[in-house]
Amino acid sequence: MLEFGQGAAAPAGGDDLIKDVTEATFMADVVEASMETPVIVDFWAPWCGPCKTLMPQLEAAVTAAKGAVKMAKVNVDEAQMIAGQMRVQSVPTVYAFYKGQPIDGFQGAVPESELKAFVARVVEAGGGDASGGLDDAIAAAEEMFEAGTFDDAMQVFMAVAEEDPSSAVAFAGIARCYLALDQIDEAEAALNGVPADISAAPEIEAVFAQLELAKQAQDAGPVGELKAVVEADPDNHQARFDLAQALHAAGDAEAAVAELLELFRKDRDWNDGAAKTQLFTIFDALKPNDPIVLNGRRKLTSMIFV
Repeated sequence: MLEFGQGAAAPAGGDDLIKDVTEATFMADVVEASMETPVIVDFWAPWCGPCKTLMPQLEAAVTAAKGAVKMAKVNVDEAQMIAGQMRVQSVPTVYAFYKGQPIDGFQGAVPESELKAFVARVVEAGGGDASGGLDDAIAAAEEMFEAGTFDDAMQVFMAVAEEDPSSAVAFAGIARCYLALDQIDEAEAALNGVPADISAAPEIEAVFAQLELAKQAQDAGPVGELKAVVEADPDNHQARFDLAQALHAAGDAEAAVAELLELFRKDRDWNDGAAKTQLFTIFDALKPNDPIVLNGRRKLTSMIFV
């Protein structure tokens, strides 16, 4: 166990969520306080530029946790003994304490999404509001995903899935990250490992559709050549279907839907209704309110009931 300041401990001093802590109050405000509620300790210095960015973000995240975690700010210039005992080699350095021991931490400035995920993990470790903490973690993972940091997002999704095996969003997020990393086999394995009671959740079905499209993309032909074939022979249904797959693989879902709608218009029964099936796969892979989905479903419905 780490040994902290040898002086007499000062009183904890109320229930303030965020406070400045000195060597004299560290035992009371961090170690002892963490026996009840996790305490995040921000080691900073007045001359540290990144500290000035990190501190208000961390304060905001702690405040948003509504008492599930507390924060202690330690000026390393004024608390060199504590900084030395905690092996703080650079600032900012952040540690989370619970039950008197450090349980998590990081060094340097981090993206706000990672900061929120860190606070959510600490809240969970302290037995705080599971739903709220996990919701924050999922939101942070989604921000990481949108920023293109897929490995980091996956780690958070995995942590949420471990805490809540009924979270379809978390399991879907893991598979989405694998797909974003072009690890199709791993994505499929992740989906096949989803608990049975959530396997039919919309989030899971959406990623299954994305997986199917990703598999198709591996064998998609060249868009230019397929367009030429279709232009030369508009009734070549297989070429039009292949063109739709190639267009989607190239990132043009709207054009792919247009080709499939045209194929359905020409011959809705071709290849056991392959155009309609492929349309539904694309729709399922997109968000329900995506304009491509809304317009595509409307046009398909009008054709079906003609």
